[in-house]
Amino acid sequence: MLAGNGSSAEEGLDDDALVRRLVQQDVRALDTLYARYSRAVFSLALKILGDRAVVEEVVQEVFLRLWTRAHSFDPQRGKLLSWLLTITHHRAVDEVRRRRAQPQIDGLDEQLASKEEPASDPSETYAQIENREEIQRALGLLPIAQSKPIQMAYYGGMTQVEISNTLKEPLGTIKTRMRLGMQKLRVLLEREPTEAGWK
Repeated sequence: MLAGNGSSAEEGLDDDALVRRLVQQDVRALDTLYARYSRAVFSLALKILGDRAVVEEVVQEVFLRLWTRAHSFDPQRGKLLSWLLTITHHRAVDEVRRRRAQPQIDGLDEQLASKEEPASDPSETYAQIENREEIQRALGLLPIAQSKPIQMAYYGGMTQVEISNTLKEPLGTIKTRMRLGMQKLRVLLEREPTEAGWK
């Protein structure tokens, strides 16, 4: 996303001057700040998350926010690096909470997620649930408010934040509906044993 090639002219500017250039949509200023602070942002996110792939996404999101919201930075309230690290901390913690909130009900979420990329051995992927039609039928029995975000997450690959934004519902509401929906799914599937031998 970022080239990281700030010119020598930008490199000689202080943070406040670079932020003023960001407000004017000067991408070279962003490159310079990225080169200046991306390592510190990466290090903090890595300490919290421990997953380099996810951390790289967080770093990009932090600097995207800097690019789109540079006007909201107030140098009188603190240094730019502190502002960036605060954003990093909040974003990383949100990611940790999102992971913890992901429903983990008898591996059902993993089986739903595997719809697009089944394992080489189908018996491993569908050890408990072999028939996708049964899952779809069970989803159809849920209230639309619960089934829709589940389908968007597991079949559409969307995060809870993306679902919240798309449906224009509070993130907490989406998490609650998904959790309740997954619990109901488990009950529905347990009531309909098939030849596959659901437990």
